[in-house]
Amino acid sequence: MANKFYVVWNGRQTGIFTDWNTCKKQVDAFAGAKYKSFKTRAEAEAAFTGNAPAAKSAGTVIKKKSSKQTVKTYTADDIAAMTLDTKIFTDGGCEPNPGKAGSGIALYRNDTIEELWYGLYNANGTNNTAELNALHQALIMAKDEVAKGKSVAIFCDSKYSIQCVTQWAVNWQKKGWKKPSGEIKNLELIKEMFALHQQLKDTIQVLHVNGHVGVEGNELADRMSIIAIGEKDPDFTRYQGELDVKALLAMRAG
Repeated sequence: MANKFYVVWNGRQTGIFTDWNTCKKQVDAFAGAKYKSFKTRAEAEAAFTGNAPAAKSAGTVIKKKSSKQTVKTYTADDIAAMTLDTKIFTDGGCEPNPGKAGSGIALYRNDTIEELWYGLYNANGTNNTAELNALHQALIMAKDEVAKGKSVAIFCDSKYSIQCVTQWAVNWQKKGWKKPSGEIKNLELIKEMFALHQQLKDTIQVLHVNGHVGVEGNELADRMSIIAIGEKDPDFTRYQGELDVKALLAMRAG
């Protein structure tokens, strides 16, 4: 049987691959994956660069680079359609901002809520730091899940946190952890998170959701951040109450 050539426009790595198993690693359980097989390398190269009419749309998206990095937002329906072993939702709150801050996490396995976490209270925190702290804890949890052979995605409602760790830190590191516009706030935390994400980036996804639009996991993580502020817990603690989603969602939102 003749070899096929596989183009991946959107996946963990993009490019042209010569065997299905390698291609599959790039797109399996990757939200919004775009890929296609071709009979010849010439067809694959034309499709990947956008020179083939049938693949012009997908090719053009990859070929044309925007100077502004963006983050796609996923809806509740998008998330429900993802076949993943573990989904981790994060949120941070601060009242006022700056002020009393805390972080929360909701962890689902096989689309069933299994764990809630709260804490990392800071009496003089900020919303951004609380969001980063929550994402940091999610990355630590994701590492444990990956070690167990699980497929994982993290869902965060802070574009700032996502971009710090998955986009901006790459260039900050190259430039000696400096940026032309001035100080990088939360730098030590971001460095630690970036190092962890670099270990995990080929095996997990960090995705954006809007807050307070009915995404259950995000809402539960929000309630945990409020508990963190109320309890003033500096540690990160597993919630020991009943996992009654309706009752939890009836609690005060952040």
